Amino acid sequence: MRYPLRWLAASVLSLSVLSCAQQENLPAPAVAVSTKADVSSPGFPEGFDTGTKSAYTTGSVTLGSGSWTLNDALLGNTTADAKTGAQSVRMRNVGSLTTNFDLTTGAGVVTVQHALYGSDASSQWELWVSQNSGSFTKVGSTVTTSSTTLSTASFTVNLSGNVRLQIRKTSGGTNRINLDNVTVEQYGSSDGGGGTTPPPATGAKKFLFDGSHGELAGNADWVLDVNSGVASRYPSPAQSGITSTTPETYWTGAISAWGVALVKLGHTVEQLPAGTSITYGNSSNPQDLSNYSVFVVDEPNTVFTATEKTAILQFVQNGGGLFMISDHTISDRNNDGWDSPEIWNDLMQNNSVKANPFGFSVNMDNIVENSTNALASTTNPIMNGSQGKVSQLSFHNGATMTLSPTANSTVQGLVWRTSATQGNSLAMAASSTFGAGRVVIIGDSSPADDGTGSPGNTVYDGWNENVSHARLHLNASLWLAKLQ
Repeated sequence: MRYPLRWLAASVLSLSVLSCAQQENLPAPAVAVSTKADVSSPGFPEGFDTGTKSAYTTGSVTLGSGSWTLNDALLGNTTADAKTGAQSVRMRNVGSLTTNFDLTTGAGVVTVQHALYGSDASSQWELWVSQNSGSFTKVGSTVTTSSTTLSTASFTVNLSGNVRLQIRKTSGGTNRINLDNVTVEQYGSSDGGGGTTPPPATGAKKFLFDGSHGELAGNADWVLDVNSGVASRYPSPAQSGITSTTPETYWTGAISAWGVALVKLGHTVEQLPAGTSITYGNSSNPQDLSNYSVFVVDEPNTVFTATEKTAILQFVQNGGGLFMISDHTISDRNNDGWDSPEIWNDLMQNNSVKANPFGFSVNMDNIVENSTNALASTTNPIMNGSQGKVSQLSFHNGATMTLSPTANSTVQGLVWRTSATQGNSLAMAASSTFGAGRVVIIGDSSPADDGTGSPGNTVYDGWNENVSHARLHLNASLWLAKLQ
């Protein structure tokens, strides 16, 4: 990635403390758990950012997912309304929020974010569902809303066929609550433990982009969208509003073009916000890796904890896809003593699962080069996939990789430096498999940069720099999701 001089100077300072970086104490190997093949219902997540309803009187409003009836509820957009986008539902008394449409693929797990409106006191609410458009049944426990910060309530519905949703406020009188970001998984999208049927073969996948490891540090902007300085779980406006003609400026992160393109292909994207942890097999965490097909980490700036390293590796080992993006040596944006190449090498070498599981390491180098020394293959799904042929890769300060087929015989170079032979040295991008999962690494964050980051950050348009960058990232994403 290109760096302003002030970041190069700061990074030189950070290099002096690299020898002091401490490694994590490693936990005992965890028991592997199976991944889910999660598929979101059409139109979801629903972020309530489209449509207008400014009065509490009962009425219907058309949102991204369809028509909803709001009873003693409105769409609030004031500073007192807890929300991640432009607006959220504000409900009082014993109001309700009901879909006027059927979720025709059933409902597996439903999540709802909730918080107090302004300084109002606590209230309780419940989720109800109907399979006949009229008779509703309560699902799960009654939820108490007592915080002004959005938190997530999760309900296991597990009903096939046509399903309608209704949220009922049950206590608190005139005290108001905000509801936002309703997610619905199609019936059967969980793992086999719940006894559900296989999910519909729609090909839709869930991609989680990490925003919890300094991806916004300094001049970095390696997230899909930023709201009030935070990479919130759901980019806003809601992805349900994306059409075939939506520009990448729909979101403000420097890799928004990547996310918008995935949504246009029929997939769902989320972000893992700062302050959250990477887990795998933790059913109480709605953003547990088991809920996603692919985990994307673009230039991490803080080291993964021992528990997080175990989670990431087990996620891949049991069928998940991991998209790794590094940067060059001396690129420590938050001056904590860790460059992204070192963070990735630490994940692969110091973990409780397996040393060098993917069959490559990131070199501590810094190259600027436009290379056409690409793997010439008509059958490789990353280099010649559904999104087109990849013929070149441009680095603007990136790191190369050294491949080790003896550690993992599946490792494959994809693009090399112009001067290199197509062997195990000086790879600019590579892929491998580990257990049932798949991994792709690119050694520079510039190719994914779309040039439209948060205000005050200096970014550059690498996504459109040449035809191959978008193709490479999208082909790799689909390969990681096992769609090609």
